[in-house]
Amino acid sequence: MYELLKRDGAARRGRLHTVHGVIETPVFMNVGTVAAIKGAVSTEDLEQIGTQVELSNTYHLHVRPGDQIIKKMGGLHRFMSWEKPILTDSGGFQVFSLAGLRRIKEEGVYFNSHIDGRKIFMGPEESMQIQSNLASTIAMAFDECPSSVADREYMERSVARTTRWLERCKKEMDRLNSLPDTINRHQMLFGINQGGVYEDIRILHAKEIASMDLDGYAVGGLAVGESHEEMYRILDAVVPQLPQEKPIYLMGVGTPANILEAVDRGVDFFDCVYPSRNGRHGHVYTKQGKRNLFNAKYEMDDRPIEEGCQCPACRRYSRSYIRHLLKAKEMLGMRLCVLHNLYFYNHLMEEIRQAIEEGNYKEYKKKTLEGLQGGK
Repeated sequence: MYELLKRDGAARRGRLHTVHGVIETPVFMNVGTVAAIKGAVSTEDLEQIGTQVELSNTYHLHVRPGDQIIKKMGGLHRFMSWEKPILTDSGGFQVFSLAGLRRIKEEGVYFNSHIDGRKIFMGPEESMQIQSNLASTIAMAFDECPSSVADREYMERSVARTTRWLERCKKEMDRLNSLPDTINRHQMLFGINQGGVYEDIRILHAKEIASMDLDGYAVGGLAVGESHEEMYRILDAVVPQLPQEKPIYLMGVGTPANILEAVDRGVDFFDCVYPSRNGRHGHVYTKQGKRNLFNAKYEMDDRPIEEGCQCPACRRYSRSYIRHLLKAKEMLGMRLCVLHNLYFYNHLMEEIRQAIEEGNYKEYKKKTLEGLQGGK
């Protein structure tokens, strides 16, 4: 159940009650694609840096180690020793971005594994079955994620098929949740809005899926090449058409600036690989912009990554030491940068929630965006 606590303009401060605990929103989900955050980050680390939700991927876990194995191990929560909520992406995006040869049919998608080339079929029912085996808190509907530059005719056909697939996902999820051997019989289902940068297609699709009374709604197919301005334009058009009494999730987004802008448009959930990916390359986020710790000016800098930050890296280590680790290709350097970045994102969301509660979100957003322009 989603509980709306406060509005500040379109920005929403909410609470999603789940079988694995309460999620305070707006929230950033820390991305652990294969049931682990890249950069040697443990579940104890996630607890320490204030992670609320961990996100894993259906396609990757189906390919390796296999969802049947995870089910036999007691589900994803037991498998990775994480008690808080988990959201699993449906695998749709990976099918369309990773798989080389693929054939899209009404029943689903035939493709080859990106690991060993073996033939795989995935449709709405298969995606729901895999996610049920994983026993995540929130399952995402199986959709097609068409190219943002697809022509109008293709986009209309694709979105209509995604709607039909969503109906099948809902029916299969209801069936799976009724089975006695299902690990999580309270698994939630979020539907996904598609339509590229075509406002009218997006709005029509939002209205269609809004009538299905799902547990939450996502906006997919953005941050895949279109400009930030186009993304914000689509959010302005689509978010008001989605059920306001349900959580709204912007998939795969994004930068701190993207998050601040999207919250201002009514978005509650976010995920992105940026904090961990950038961290592994020595790029760290601060309120004064992004820093590249490989820069020579940090060679003798004994300050923490960000002064005042309470993350495990900043409480103990200097920019100079972390730069040395990165240059020496020591894994600890990557790990400390990833921990800092994830802490930064999680703490940013805490500040966002507080600003909405206090009714000064516009002022907070303006001040934070100005600081982020720094870049060092």
